[in-house]
Amino acid sequence: MKKLTEHKWFSWITKYWFLFPVTGFLLLMAAVFFGYGERSYIGVHDNMDLFLAQFQMLKNTDSFWKHGVDVPFLGGVSRDNLPSELSLYSMLYMLFPTYTAYVLGLFGKILIGMFSFRLLAGEMLGERYEKYRPAVYMTGFAYGICWFFPAFGFAFASIPLAVWLLLKIYKGKGERWYFWYAALFAYPLVSYFSYHGIFILGYLALAVFWLFGKSAYKRPVTDAGKERIARETACCGMGAAWRLLGALLVLAVGFVVCEYRLFGQMLFGDEVTIRSSIVNASLSMPEIFREIGQVFREGIFHADGVHGKVVLPVCVVYFVVNNALHLLRKEGKAAFYDLFNLLMVFILFNCLVYGLYDFEPFRSLVEKLIPPLQGWQFNRTIFFNPFLWYAALFLVLRRLYDAGVWQMWLANGIVCIAVLAVILAPTRYNDLYNTCYNRTYEYFHGREVDELSYGQFYAVDLFEEMKADIGYEGEWAAAYGFHPAVLEYNGIATLDGYLGFYSQQYKEDFRKVIAPALERVEPTRIYYDDWGARAYLYSGTDLSIVNATKTVYATDDHLYMDGEAFRALGGKYLFSRIRLSNAKEIGLSLLGEYTAGDGSMTIFVYVCEQ
Repeated sequence: MKKLTEHKWFSWITKYWFLFPVTGFLLLMAAVFFGYGERSYIGVHDNMDLFLAQFQMLKNTDSFWKHGVDVPFLGGVSRDNLPSELSLYSMLYMLFPTYTAYVLGLFGKILIGMFSFRLLAGEMLGERYEKYRPAVYMTGFAYGICWFFPAFGFAFASIPLAVWLLLKIYKGKGERWYFWYAALFAYPLVSYFSYHGIFILGYLALAVFWLFGKSAYKRPVTDAGKERIARETACCGMGAAWRLLGALLVLAVGFVVCEYRLFGQMLFGDEVTIRSSIVNASLSMPEIFREIGQVFREGIFHADGVHGKVVLPVCVVYFVVNNALHLLRKEGKAAFYDLFNLLMVFILFNCLVYGLYDFEPFRSLVEKLIPPLQGWQFNRTIFFNPFLWYAALFLVLRRLYDAGVWQMWLANGIVCIAVLAVILAPTRYNDLYNTCYNRTYEYFHGREVDELSYGQFYAVDLFEEMKADIGYEGEWAAAYGFHPAVLEYNGIATLDGYLGFYSQQYKEDFRKVIAPALERVEPTRIYYDDWGARAYLYSGTDLSIVNATKTVYATDDHLYMDGEAFRALGGKYLFSRIRLSNAKEIGLSLLGEYTAGDGSMTIFVYVCEQ
């Protein structure tokens, strides 16, 4: 009889076992999100209350490709302030219904992350890649399923792709060099300048500077053979420097082309925006060190790699063991060139930048030395940490593979646990976990959770009924007790809204509308005056009454709003989840009360009195 290990099928499973968990997970996602459809539970914060509504609004107004037009929220905002149409993620929303596009974006993020990781690993491992295939795919899969900021999931997932393309250009192998430059030019289609692009260009510029400097520096060599090698090395280094300089220019042009609206606003726009009045945090040194430690352990919710559960402990243990061995073997110098150590230093550097950004003297110094960074959140270098953590994890797995058979299976076990940690983490954007949990709760308890599903949140049928009943024809309106994004999604023009880049003058005009509420609640006043991206109708008693829940949590049924200022901005309708007890006092009349068919939401519609 053949030994088990000699069977062909056993060899196949050993090489390709990762296909089973990857395929199983993708099928589970498809079954959940397409099975439940709009009954799924999708993350609201900076997602359904922001980008999904914007994409639907662009679709409603047919404005994806238009120029010189305003979109109907925040009193009328330039189309150029919204996401570029030259983005693979934006194109999904042009082609598919918004919910479908969102789900396809989740699948796309996973595939981009996994295959980008595979390309990069294959380039660095060369012929040795076959040995590490399962670890490569499973680590890339773990990275791809991380629940990043959905609107920029492609940008996070594609970081390994950018490194791979730059490595190809750096090595300069092959006759089809122009193909790699063309691919790099197209890379911004899956990236985002403000989150990653500006930093990739910055790191690339430093690499070019370093290579030119290294190639120009000539160390005196007496041996003739070594002199020849030194000249050839310098020549190769100079060639790599020129190739990367070309890559820098090509990539920069690619970002300008793909995000031409953003660059047009930054370079040629003369409108003073709310960024001029945003007040950045200024923390004490103890608070900054706590923040550094926190982002090292947990990251931030926009870039949640869920590394703290498995990846961080594994990497920290390996860091200690690996460097202890370097010291025992008297290889202290080798520790400085160890790629794993360099990755850990890079991670720590990003954490330090993130914390020190909130130290005002440091922030002011950097902005003075590098003026283009003034007003820019350069602490976004933290967005590279998820990739660095999983790259570090792969190095650990690779070295375990090299140590022997049992260590190889230990490595496979570690990466499987890391995958499970991501899947089962109840993070802000883990829509799969949240949907499964809430629907399981409903099955066993016979009632739905208080949280609104995707369909209940936007309540399309309910708003179509209201619009038809009141004869809505594009008049300006506002929301109270729920996100204005719901109105925007349903084709209702809003004076309120959420955007990080709009006119400072409009912020001041809208402030007159909400002044009575701001005067009553100091934290709300600070929140609006020091930031202002959420131009909402605020409560005059509660810190927030805007919740994605069926139950409305409000201690006061008064609306603290300046009715005259509201009408001065052109406001006609007010959609409220609370029946107002002072409607007459602020010049509003109740038109009707409308409840969704499943009872998940009731809306009171008011109109301004003449």
